[in-house]
Amino acid sequence: MKANVGGFDKMLRILLGVVIIAAGFYFKSWLGAIGLVPLLTGLIGWCPLYAPFGISSHKADG
Repeated sequence: MKANVGGFDKMLRILLGVVIIAAGFYFKSWLGAIGLVPLLTGLIGWCPLYAPFGISSHKADG
């Protein structure tokens, strides 16, 4: 897996994931589990939806 999520995109995903999870706890809804998707993609730096389209917000080192 080559990193395809970087910089601002990564931080936004992590923040959004935490907010969705917190909202799920606050409203006592299992839908907060959806927040795991942006949180995990932000943490690992790879998005499975970006891959087939060749999209990348990750700047290559070098």
